Amino acid sequence: MLAALTAIPELGFTVEGADAVPFAAVPTLGVRLRVESLGGQPIRSLVLTTQIRIAVTRRSYDPATQERLVEVFGAPSQWAQTLRSLLWTHTTLNVTAFTGSTVVEMPVPCTYDFEVAAAKYLHALEDGDVPLELLFSGTVFYTDEAGFLRTALISWDKEAEYRLPVRVWRDVMDQYYPGTAWIRLRKETFDRLYAYKAKRALPTWELAVEALLRDAKAD
Repeated sequence: MLAALTAIPELGFTVEGADAVPFAAVPTLGVRLRVESLGGQPIRSLVLTTQIRIAVTRRSYDPATQERLVEVFGAPSQWAQTLRSLLWTHTTLNVTAFTGSTVVEMPVPCTYDFEVAAAKYLHALEDGDVPLELLFSGTVFYTDEAGFLRTALISWDKEAEYRLPVRVWRDVMDQYYPGTAWIRLRKETFDRLYAYKAKRALPTWELAVEALLRDAKAD
C-alpha cells in the first residue's frame, strides 16, 4: 500500500518592520520578513520572489502633497480616474532551512531616480506612512515522508501588507544622498550643461543649475 503523499507546505508571510541598511552598494531598505510554515512542516529552503506595490489609495493627502503629486497623478480633480497602485520594485531572496518560522532581512534597493514614478511619489510625502502590498511567488523545497527532496511553487495568493513610515525611506536617502537629490540627464543635455558650466568657469554643477535658473527668471 502506498504511503499518503506529503502535503505541500502552506506558508504565511508577515512584515515585522524595516530600516535603512548601512554600507550597502546602493540605497537599500532592509525589510524584516517573518516566514511561517503554517502546518509545521520543516522547510529545506525557499527561493522567494517579491513584487512590492504602493497602494496609493490607502492613505490621505493634504493639499500641499497633492500639489507635489501632480506630475504623478495629474490634478486632484482627475484622481478618481488616475489614482492607482504603483509598482515599486521586485526582489529575490534565498531563505535557508527552518522549522516553524523564521525572520529574514529582505533587501529592497531604493532608487532616487526622478524618472521613476515610485521615486517621485515617495519624495512627495513628508510624513505618515507608505501603504505597501507585497505579493509573493517562487519555489519551496521540502522533504516528503520518505526523505526525498520535493519542490513546489508558492501559491500566487500569498501576500502581506505593511505601512512603511515615511521617515524610514527618508533615512535611506539621507544615508546615501545627504542633503542632495539625484536626477538623470540624456547625454546630449549633459554635454550642453557641461559646456555652459565650462564657459562660465563655474566650479560646481549646483552653481551651473542656479545660474540657469537665474537666467530663466530674468527672462
